Formats: sequence, structure tokens, C-alpha cells
Amino acid sequence: MYDAGDALLIVTTDRLSAFDVVMANGIPFKGKVLNRLSEFWFNHLDVPHHMITCEIDEMPPAVREHADVLRDRAMLVRKAEPFPVECVVRGYLIGSGWSDYRRTGTVCGIELPANLEQAARLDAPIFTPATKAESGHDENISFEIMAETVGDAVAEKLRASTLSVYQAGAAFAETKGLILADTKLEFGMVDGAITLIDEVLTPDSSRYWPKSEYQVGVSPPSFDKQFVRDFLESIDFNKQPPGPTLPEDVVRKTSAKYLEAFRLLTGRDLIA
Repeated sequence: MYDAGDALLIVTTDRLSAFDVVMANGIPFKGKVLNRLSEFWFNHLDVPHHMITCEIDEMPPAVREHADVLRDRAMLVRKAEPFPVECVVRGYLIGSGWSDYRRTGTVCGIELPANLEQAARLDAPIFTPATKAESGHDENISFEIMAETVGDAVAEKLRASTLSVYQAGAAFAETKGLILADTKLEFGMVDGAITLIDEVLTPDSSRYWPKSEYQVGVSPPSFDKQFVRDFLESIDFNKQPPGPTLPEDVVRKTSAKYLEAFRLLTGRDLIA
């Protein structure tokens, strides 16, 4: 992230982290997918957002000087004062939500029906905020704790906005043969208004499943870094830095997944 005077320049690299550890090598095209897919969603969603442009030729001269390395992976955005919470919404019972449910029958203090299976679709999406950790894992919190942090009125608006973005994204993804299981959003204040910031509905911030392979009771394949996680588990990675070098086949398969997600959602290929 770079200060561009009245704006910020966000550059998305191909670096990848798993279990909060950055791997030694990156995933080709990953940064471009995240950047251009965020652009796609910012343009698609009817919500205030921080994006100004992703076109290098429309950016300040200092940026254009580095067009070769920045093209497709840079976004000029309005400056915002971020809220210190992650806004998470879950439409399906998976990930840390599934772990919480098995242990307590609840997710972030929200009581759910008994005897739900892994990957079950919830009767209605639930808002499950989390802390923004400076290091390590974010931690799920209740809505009440979030309200103590940002205030009742802001908390209500953030919940409503998050659910609205998720429902719009899920409805659109379904037309493309994808299930949007959950997503993480970030908001900030821009000119006195609550504004969607950071990335939005990308494979790194969201869990997409192919509808054709979805079934309750198992964790469906997702369009993200699952190949990387599976490799790290196979070598008994201790989840401490430094991250190992990923094998070429893992890199290739992961890159293909990111590119496929972009193609399915936008209807176009990122690379010729």
C-alpha cells in the first residue's frame, strides 16, 4: 500500500500465505485475479466503495512510470478510516464456524438448530464479526462485543451492509454455477460515509464452491489455496515461518483455480 497524495495505491502481489505464514514462492496471476475481480465486484455491487480506478493510464505519473509491473494488479482508492473489525457473513456451516458449532452449538454467540451437518446451508445467512488481529489469527466475536467497539448504530449498519453484499454476491454467483458459502468484508469511513474497502468477494476473502460438486456432510472443493493447504498438511508443516517452497504442480494447480474463478464469475479470461 502506497500513499499517493489524496489517494492510496494498493498493489496486489502474487505472494500467498497459508496458516498465516507466507510461502517462499508465489502463485502466478493470483494478484491480478484478486485486483481485477475486486474491480468487477465494486462495479457490480450497488454500494459505496473506495475504488477510483484500476487503469494504470488513469493513475498519477509516478504510478505510470512502473506500468509494466503494476498493470492489472494496482488499484487507486480513496483514503478511508477503517473500522477495527472484520465483517463476516456465513450462508453455510463450514470452516471456523463449523468448528465452533461442533463445540458449542453456536457460531459467534448465534444459536443454530441441532444436528446440522458440515457444509449445511443455513436457513438464513448469519453475521459473524471477527477482530482484526495485528498478528496471528483473527478471532470470532459476538455482535454485542462488536457494538461495544464501534457503537450500536455503526454495528447495525455494518451488519446490514455486509448481509446485503453477501446476498447480492451469492445470487449472482449462483447464476454462474457457483455457491458463495461465506465472505469477509472490510468497511471504513470516507467523507463521513460508511464505505466498502479492501478487496471484495475474491477467492482469498470468500469461499466459493462449484454447485455441481456440493453435498452436505463433506467439505466441498473451493476456488482458493486448498492445494497449498493440502500440500502443507502432507509434509507436516509446523505452521511457523519461514514458509517452504511450493512444488511446481501445486503452484500450477492453485494458479489455475484462481484464473478459473475469475473466468466463471466475469465471463472472460484474465490472460489471452
